[in-house]
Amino acid sequence: MRLARLFPVLDWGRQYNRDTFTSDLIAAVIVTIMLIPQSLAYALLAGLPAEVGIYASIAPIILYAIFGTSRALAVGPVAVVSLMTAAAVGEIAGQGTADYLTAALTLAFMSGAFLVLLGIFRLGFLANFLSHPVIAGFITASGVIIATSQLKHILGIPAEGHNLWELVASLVAHLGQVNWTTVAIGAPAIAFLFWVRKGMKKALTRLGIKPRLADILTKAGPVLAVAVTTLVTWALSLTDKGVSVVGEVPQGLPPLTTPSWNPALWQELLVPAILISIIGFVESISVAQTLAAKKRQRITPDQELIGLGAANIGAAFTGGYPVTGGFARSVVNFDAGAETPAAGAFTAIGLLLASLLLTPLIFFLPKATLAATIIVAVLSLVDFSILKKTWEYSRADFIAVLATILVTLGFGVELGVTSGVALSILIHLYKTSRPHMAIVGQVPDTHHYRNVLRHDVITYKSILTLRVDESLYFANARFLEDKLQAEVAANPDIRHVILMCPAINEIDMSALESLEAINEHLRDMDVTLNLSEVKGPVMDRLKRSHFLDELTGRVFLHQHNAVQELLKPPQTMPTYDI
Repeated sequence: MRLARLFPVLDWGRQYNRDTFTSDLIAAVIVTIMLIPQSLAYALLAGLPAEVGIYASIAPIILYAIFGTSRALAVGPVAVVSLMTAAAVGEIAGQGTADYLTAALTLAFMSGAFLVLLGIFRLGFLANFLSHPVIAGFITASGVIIATSQLKHILGIPAEGHNLWELVASLVAHLGQVNWTTVAIGAPAIAFLFWVRKGMKKALTRLGIKPRLADILTKAGPVLAVAVTTLVTWALSLTDKGVSVVGEVPQGLPPLTTPSWNPALWQELLVPAILISIIGFVESISVAQTLAAKKRQRITPDQELIGLGAANIGAAFTGGYPVTGGFARSVVNFDAGAETPAAGAFTAIGLLLASLLLTPLIFFLPKATLAATIIVAVLSLVDFSILKKTWEYSRADFIAVLATILVTLGFGVELGVTSGVALSILIHLYKTSRPHMAIVGQVPDTHHYRNVLRHDVITYKSILTLRVDESLYFANARFLEDKLQAEVAANPDIRHVILMCPAINEIDMSALESLEAINEHLRDMDVTLNLSEVKGPVMDRLKRSHFLDELTGRVFLHQHNAVQELLKPPQTMPTYDI
């Protein structure tokens, strides 16, 4: 059983049969067709030779099939990680150089090693500190930068920049050099690919084609764009008119490569590797859990870390670059009927055959077509509605999302994702440092106690009940002290304070010291401190301290019992005449 947890293939592999094989094979064919142009395009985005995209989609998929827990996740190059790779490696070496490729391999290895370590030590929960609104903001801003960065290939002009403003300025500066032949290829390719996504399936269905076949043909739409533009470029000798093409792509198996072990390079790539790992894992686990829920399957986050880590390490040794689970290809894989990770392994075989047999055919593939593929793919990720949603729901989240978008657009993806991580943690600390606390009273004719500001309740001058709706820890312990002291000081009739604890799951050492200080202050004011509805694990912790021995009041199982007991007149010792 333990071996099956480490190698999930041993679990689903025992139940593999002919029907499952058929479903996986069909899904693999569809995803392979989709991945060929996509992999080439994302390698271009990362600043790497086109074939690297295919290499990065072979060994990683197989390794994930062995170690990963998702039955539908398709691992490989994705837009955001490709952009982050270009940003990180571009600071170290020039595109097209051997050092650039070595740095990309090393980045993949470091990212994979980091993910594996997180998985071994069961630290997958750390990704929870990156809020989903912030991730949405970062992906939206990255999508805008990616789409803008590809306009140079559509226009046939040079343009450089690590952020939106640099890219726009560079594009504007070179507008006089636009190659209209390239535009004549790129612009229709964009329009066609948008139509493929929005209207091709409906059009094919209206022509009488069965929905299943129409879906397969729709997924193959980008391949049609690649084939037509490549044929036109070759037939009309458009390279003589300045149209940039992919050129010669090595034919054969992925090469065996090794990352650099240079400490100086590792130091430069350490932060980007960590950021790529976090972003990749968050994106991947979100997709995996969404698809698994539709079939009532279970995803193990810590094992996913190991699966993605193994995939990245595999990429480093087979000529690839950092990879993760892609949203679009995973959804296609799921919709195509993939039943197990074996579908990914079959996809890898299909890509392997493509690298052996098809690479000579893409010599005349225009870079404008690949750019169009990227633009259409990433614009589907752009969602500025997240600003409206967060503004209406939570102003703190809105500020974090807006800041992440602006920093990413203005200063690049690395600083953008760093600020997103920092803001996510700061928001968590801010919210939990000022927890919701409510003075509560009894709802008439019930044993329920609710917020005095929201309900008509019964209260007593001698009793103050404060309900804390958050665990107590170092960041909010002083806030509780200040709240209680202010309330007691403002109401001299108070004789008993009840801390109502149904939402308190944890009391750390700092919070315990604050409770001890509150107990002492209230004793000096001749006020007792009482607790009600304390959870078992919290009570176990308190029993290991001296706090309960020094408590001026009592611990009650139910809030209503606490009020009833404290309302009773104090018992006095009987007196006797002697």
